[in-house]
Amino acid sequence: MRALKQARKLIEKKPESTTAQTLSALVVALESETPFALQSLYQLDYDDFELAMDLLKEWRLDRYYSSKVRLLDLSVQLGEMKQNTPAPAPAATAKA
Repeated sequence: MRALKQARKLIEKKPESTTAQTLSALVVALESETPFALQSLYQLDYDDFELAMDLLKEWRLDRYYSSKVRLLDLSVQLGEMKQNTPAPAPAATAKA
């Protein structure tokens, strides 16, 4: 399976996972040509890191245009969902 398709399926299946968030941020950064924190890739497990490297290779080749567009759309949606999710209220501190 192509890395673009694998990444899309992973993001669709578990959008809340750290891996999905990292891959999604990578895709958006690649498309928008904005900086991406490479150290976040090192926090992925080995297989997911390899998927990210394969994604970079395929992105560079730019052959799989339709897969790339679908993955980008999903990644942007995930980023918007993350921004629109309200932060959890801080826990109340107990008074002694």
